[in-house]
Order: sequence, then C-alpha cells, then structure tokens
Amino acid sequence: MLDFSLSEEQKALIDTARRFARERIIPVAAECDRDSRFPMDVFRAAWEIGLVNPTIPPEYGGAGMGELEHTLLTEELGYGCTGIQTSITANQLALTPIKLAGTEDQKKRYFGLLTSEPVMASYATTEPDAGSDVAGLKTRFTKHGDDYVLTGQKCWITNASHARFYVVFATSDPALRHKGIGAFIVDRDLPGVRPGKKEDKLGQRASDTAVVHLDEVKVSKANMLAPEGQGFKLAMETFNQTRPDIAAGATGLMRRCLDECVAYAKERKAFGVPIAQHQLVAAMIAEMAIRAEGTRLLYQKAAWNLDNGVRDPIVSSFAKAYGADAAMVTAVDAVQVFGGNGFVKEYPVEKLMRDAKVLQIYEGTSQIQRIVIAKSVLG
Repeated sequence: MLDFSLSEEQKALIDTARRFARERIIPVAAECDRDSRFPMDVFRAAWEIGLVNPTIPPEYGGAGMGELEHTLLTEELGYGCTGIQTSITANQLALTPIKLAGTEDQKKRYFGLLTSEPVMASYATTEPDAGSDVAGLKTRFTKHGDDYVLTGQKCWITNASHARFYVVFATSDPALRHKGIGAFIVDRDLPGVRPGKKEDKLGQRASDTAVVHLDEVKVSKANMLAPEGQGFKLAMETFNQTRPDIAAGATGLMRRCLDECVAYAKERKAFGVPIAQHQLVAAMIAEMAIRAEGTRLLYQKAAWNLDNGVRDPIVSSFAKAYGADAAMVTAVDAVQVFGGNGFVKEYPVEKLMRDAKVLQIYEGTSQIQRIVIAKSVLG
C-alpha cells in the first residue's frame, strides 16, 4: 500500500523546525550573510531542542530518528537560510560514516560527545585537486607501529573552524586511486591539526567553510574507521545517505522563493494591476511550486528507501541532481519576478540566488550526478 501521509510525530517535528526557522534563523540570516558569520547561539539552541544529530541511535544518547525525519527538518531549516541550515545539519555528514563503519567504542565515544554537548564535527574528503574525484585525493597515511600518521590538506570543509573532530579520508598511495583510501576519526586537539583559511564565498556565507591542515598527525589505530581499500566505498555510501538532505534543503529554499514571490507579486503593480495577474509572472510562480513539490517527492522517496533498507542509491542522485538544479532556476526566477528590487540586498531573493548555486556543487556536482545516473541507466 502506498501512503504519502505523515505521522503525528513527523508533523510535530516539522512544526518545531518551522517555528525555529522563523523565530531564530530568518531574523539573523541577512546579517550573518553580510558578515560571513555562523551564529553559534543558533546552533546551540537547535541542539537544545533536538534539531542536531537526531539520527543517533538511543543507545548512544540520540533520538533515533530516521533519515526521512532528518530530511523533513532539513527542509524547514533550509527555508530559513540554507547557509545556517548547512552548518546545523553538517554533523549528519560526519556521523554517518561512523554509524556505517564505526566500532562500538568509536560510536560510544563520538556519538556520546555529540549528544552530551553542542559540538560540531566535520567530514573531510575534498582537497585542492580532488573534489568530485574522491579517488584522486592525495592526503597520505603511513603506518608507524600501532599508529598512523596523516599528512595533507583538506579544503571546503564545512564547520572546519569549529569542529571538535574530523572524519578524514586519506590514501596510502595516490597511485592506487580508490584502492588505497582509508578513513580516520581525527580529534581537533591532536598535534599537527590546524584549521586554516576561512573561505570568502559567493553564497551560504553564514556557513563556516575552511581549510584543514594535517601535518604529521599521529592517529591511534583505535581511530581508524576504514582500512586501506575500504575508505572509498565508505565515502560513496555516506554520500548516498546524505544527498537527500541536499535536496531537502533545496526544497526549503524553493519554498522560500515561492512565498516571497507570491507576496511580492500580489502587492507590486505594473500596467495598473498586481503583477501576479500577468500570465508570464504567474507561470513562473507556478513552475516554482512544481519544482518544489517534485524535489520533495524525490528526497522523501530516497530517505524512505534508506529507512526501509531498499538498496537503490540512484534515487539519492535523482533527488540531488534535480533538486539542486531546480533550486538554482527557481532562485534566478525569483530575482526576475522582483525585477530591479531583486537585484538589491534590501530584498531576500538575491541572497537566495547566491545560496542556491553551491547546491549544484557540493557533495557531487550536478554533472557528476548525471554521470552516476547515466552509468546506472545504461548498465
């Protein structure tokens, strides 16, 4: 039986996240964007009411929510500001590989840390010469007795400046490509770990994005998450499980565009009538609604698959590719509906357009998603 209804608990979660977005995120979003500053007080408030790390199992102090619940709250936070939402929900990207491959001791330690206090964690694959091509990373690990030593540089790492620990992917030999990659949990306070330059970005400026330098960092064997040859598979499965979150944030952004345009089009007059009465404007608004609903259906299917053990990762790529592109088109159209007012910072749609662009880039570009999809379709 096919059922699109939400449970009362899911509806309550949406209400909580929606209220949080309106009361805590929207009022500070423009200022945080202007100052390129993440509001830690907002993060702590989100943590207090259970909007951070909700999928950690109860045995480790978490709420034990499913992926569907996480995407539902991500959409609502994305409505407020996808930059702030990205940093609030980024722990999910770091905890997922631990949930998938971590030892019991690793889960107790790091999940316990995340649920005991409002701390951040980062996921570190991207490098200056290895973005979508994860197999091309060059950060090295070498074995020294029972420990491992990591050396290299990671870039574009969300929450890098604030993270208490990092999930780092490294290789024993770059020539081995995916066969050489392993993964490690690296504590922030280890000697040789140094967060570096914070990026001055086009959009999602409220989200912290920075470089992480690893200079002969000694990591205990107990903190190896995936041995040589298993790290690439872990990274890919992590992305499969977190790409629906990108689509959910994109849906929130599109809903915000839609609401802003509907309100503006009803008030703004041209040729003697509200611009909402002009067919071409109305058609643009209709397309916004279609894209938002289509993306929501895709991310919810992808999340439902994950929660129910349905192995169909291509749906996550569908959701991410379609949602990211749909959000960009929708945000550009929103600026067009606002006309000249859409081009100035007094109105919110120019920020929405800047924020939307990175959705087509991080966690696998729109082009990479299409390569993945094509390979699946073509067999």
